[in-house]
Amino acid sequence: MARSLRGRRGRARLRAVALIGIDGSGKTTQAHRLAEALTAAGHAATYHRNAGGRRWLGRLAQRLGRPDAQRLVGRHGLLAVESVLRWLAIALALLSCLVTGRTAVMDRWAPCQYASIRAHGGQRWERLARAGYRIFPAPRVTFLLSVDPAEAYRRIERRGTDHETMRWLTSAATAYRALPEYSSFVVVDANGTPDEVSRRIRAHLTEWLPGDPPPSTGGPPGGPRPPSGGAGRGDPLPAQARP
Repeated sequence: MARSLRGRRGRARLRAVALIGIDGSGKTTQAHRLAEALTAAGHAATYHRNAGGRRWLGRLAQRLGRPDAQRLVGRHGLLAVESVLRWLAIALALLSCLVTGRTAVMDRWAPCQYASIRAHGGQRWERLARAGYRIFPAPRVTFLLSVDPAEAYRRIERRGTDHETMRWLTSAATAYRALPEYSSFVVVDANGTPDEVSRRIRAHLTEWLPGDPPPSTGGPPGGPRPPSGGAGRGDPLPAQARP
């Protein structure tokens, strides 16, 4: 069972933190915010976007008259390219962290690839991917930003830079919950505003970010409200709670 890091003693170095979740969950926004907050608190941090190239391949496919990346390179080709590009991105991020001594704030991590493979129905690739990614040391904490697929879909459509289907988002969300690593994730309700989600993340890192976070001006005013029933009220979700 994953647990909040607030109870740990001492000031151990925070080498890496990862944020994972389906598209539209707010990974990029929160990773940028976390890197800035850690740096402001005296723990120099760098944002790293460990993308697999699927969005870039999708744009290339459309330019070549294909509807999406999978139609361009095939399902197996897409998974192979995505796995390799993400592996290289993570390797470079960790190398940079090792050389500079800065904390690596990872926007996406190995479980993102495993979930992508499962959502694409290419499970036989997962064993190969795990063999390749196994060399990477685990982050100090991995945050799974849990968001309702319908809310994620609305966010993606609102930003207008790409498109995902509800079927894909639902499959990806299910894939994350089915990963064997799921119990080790710190699950954060990401249905609220960027400020609300930032507070939930920071509540698990009080060893490095003591005190309440200052009001942020980086997010858009307003935004989707958290669902009723207790989620999204500022308290961290326990890792065993299901999205």
